[in-house]
Amino acid sequence: MTELDPSTRRAAASTLVLARMVYAFNWYNVGAVLPLLGRGLNANTGQLGIVLGAFLVGAGIFQVPAGLIAMRWGYRNTSLFALVLMGVFSLASAFSPNWAILAALRFGAGAGAAFFFAPALGLVSSYYATGTRGPVIGIYNSGFSIGSGVGLFAGALIGSLAGWPWALAVGGVGLLLAAAGSAVALPVLRSPDSPPDWRATWRRGRPLLASRNLWALALGLSGVWGAFYCAAQYFVQFASAVHSDWPIAIAAGIPTAMIVTEIVGGPIGGWFAERRADMRRILLLWGLASGVGILLIPFLPLAGLWPIFVFLGFADGVMFAVLYLIPTYLPEGRAENMALAIGIVNSIQLFLGSLFAVLFAVIAGSAGYEIAWVFAAVLSVGFLPLLFWLNVPRSGAADRPLGDSLP
Repeated sequence: MTELDPSTRRAAASTLVLARMVYAFNWYNVGAVLPLLGRGLNANTGQLGIVLGAFLVGAGIFQVPAGLIAMRWGYRNTSLFALVLMGVFSLASAFSPNWAILAALRFGAGAGAAFFFAPALGLVSSYYATGTRGPVIGIYNSGFSIGSGVGLFAGALIGSLAGWPWALAVGGVGLLLAAAGSAVALPVLRSPDSPPDWRATWRRGRPLLASRNLWALALGLSGVWGAFYCAAQYFVQFASAVHSDWPIAIAAGIPTAMIVTEIVGGPIGGWFAERRADMRRILLLWGLASGVGILLIPFLPLAGLWPIFVFLGFADGVMFAVLYLIPTYLPEGRAENMALAIGIVNSIQLFLGSLFAVLFAVIAGSAGYEIAWVFAAVLSVGFLPLLFWLNVPRSGAADRPLGDSLP
């Protein structure tokens, strides 16, 4: 763990949480203006699905390279590079003349996202000792929730008032400003545990690619990841198509409520997981409940959707705080390996998530949104049994043999 005095640690962690908010804004500002993009770029639902999926493909492809590069460059340098890269592509997206170029630019923005998330999470986690990381990781994930909520609501508002290019441009400029602020605020520290060269980096990272624990964790929650992504990104488009009388701000407000509620679920989920709970059981129970909630989306009136999305947001916050806490307690994810371990998990989920996002759009366009939401609900529970392959210690017993935590 990096030794910092408490005030420096708090300032650095706060800076990363703020950067995480701006980063998240650029995930969801596109979903907020999908109807405007469809009209402005003459794109249908399937083509818009490709735009969303391209971002996830870019984020998925570069997760593992980002983890390896973080071993060599360090978490700080990799995170700063990521903010600049994502900012440039996000700003350029505002000038897209058609949906295909927008998809290509969103792919580049996704690559930037890949280089930020795991290294920045590794950096903020390194500031805190074993047994105290859960709430911090939950707060870090809550930064994503705040930024996502602002991206959905403010993105829709900016798009409706000034046009979709402005909704995208604001996010790109924000990332570049976040990069400048982080370069000033984050302390310059060098890890003594970095591999001496790229060959040593590959030798150190290669065993993680075959880790059963990481694959079980990634695949077990890949359906939940895809379902939540569809709920957040496609709900505005769904409301526009099925409930045309709803103003876009109201339609954007419902998934925004989900994302805002994640702010509460994240720290609570991290805190609870640190209390020696069986972390797999947390994931299984909340995953099953989330599947039921997603199944109800196409069958409820407006008044019924608000509490469902609030519940889904809390569940999302709990589950993903636990998801990113688990690798920090696995032997594969200790110290400088953390970014690569989390990157492997993210890469698997993002590859599948991009496929699920496109399939959701195709199903919605061909069979209707009711079938598409049923598909998302099945996804959210269908992969959960794979979590039984996960051999994870209870968080408070990270130094005991892994088998001690299993029932």
